[in-house]
Amino acid sequence: MKIDDKNPNEIPSPCIKLCQIGPDQLCLGCLRTLDEIAAWSRASNELKLEIHKQISLRRERLDKVK
Repeated sequence: MKIDDKNPNEIPSPCIKLCQIGPDQLCLGCLRTLDEIAAWSRASNELKLEIHKQISLRRERLDKVK
């Protein structure tokens, strides 16, 4: 996760502009669920950090499967 120097209190979106929902109901680009994507713009920083944590766990799990 990269923090914006101009706005250090803003948690950056994990979106990488590869928006497509896979058969596992996760975005193929950022690994968020549809609910996480929909909630992002109004989510607290605490929730955004939790979403980033969940993405990291999903990425680790997917890397183990490969």
